[in-house]
Amino acid sequence: MTSENPTGRGTGRARVAASILDADLGNLAHAVRRVTGAGTDRVHLDVMDGHFVPNLTFGAKTIKALRPRTRVPFDAHLMISEPGRYIEEYLDAGCDSVTFHVEIEEPIPPTLKAIRAAGRAAGLAVKPGTPLSALEPYAESLDIVLIMTVEPGFGGQEFMKDVLAAKAAGARELLRHKLHGGEVHVDGGINRETAEFAGSQGVDVFVVGSALFVRGRDMGREIRLIRALADEGYQYGINDGKPPIPRDRMTPITSLPKHLAHRLMAEIEATGIPVIMLRGDGQINPDGVRDYDLLVPANVEAHVNRAHGASRDRLLAEAEDWRAGLLAKQG
Repeated sequence: MTSENPTGRGTGRARVAASILDADLGNLAHAVRRVTGAGTDRVHLDVMDGHFVPNLTFGAKTIKALRPRTRVPFDAHLMISEPGRYIEEYLDAGCDSVTFHVEIEEPIPPTLKAIRAAGRAAGLAVKPGTPLSALEPYAESLDIVLIMTVEPGFGGQEFMKDVLAAKAAGARELLRHKLHGGEVHVDGGINRETAEFAGSQGVDVFVVGSALFVRGRDMGREIRLIRALADEGYQYGINDGKPPIPRDRMTPITSLPKHLAHRLMAEIEATGIPVIMLRGDGQINPDGVRDYDLLVPANVEAHVNRAHGASRDRLLAEAEDWRAGLLAKQG
């Protein structure tokens, strides 16, 4: 396992997935160590079969060999004609998310189902000329929508600004069923010149390839710069000048006795929103145990308060009755 720099990873909203397509394909282990050491949030793996796209890269066995080199998530982009035929191999290889193309000529739902059944994030990609409406039949099974802003197959192509502008809002709408964790990815021509615009379109994950492998350029600085520009684009483009809420920030919503905290936690998590339960610093109950704090991602705090506020209030009232009952028993 290589040493990594977790403090260099994103603390804002934007996430960078470093594509190693333009690295030395004869030494991909070194490329993975470089991008993870530079602080990328994910490693983006472009799999090409020479049929669906006119290029040939690597497959599941190579990814499996690279997996022990890092703990950073692997984000696989399958540009292949038959992803369903090979999906189990890519899942076994350790891919944390798998995206394939809607333009393939085989049934799509079984492959999406296999990815999600394995507990991984499932995505569909669209080429620049493919309308976003092609994804609509599969929207409820998607965790990721990947918008291609170059023709897939080769790195270093020019960014298609108009394609992203036309599709970004619709991609977010396709993920409306995901209260937390749905992601719009952009792939193709992302660099320091295009990141701010892409951020202004509400993109979550920025696939960056050739821009990271420019000779003489500091890779870590490039990753940080792209993240910062993307977040600035989001702030002034669609967020009324307010800085974006950091993706990993958690915020407390209430404190409850442990048995009641578990009930509210289960209710919220049933909707797909993660909850952290921590022993708090607040009230000590008559049984000698402090209340537990419940924390949710800050970017869904308002939704949680709307959707689960009534349950929280009922449990807070139940907590008072429970405390009173314990005090009565204790005399």
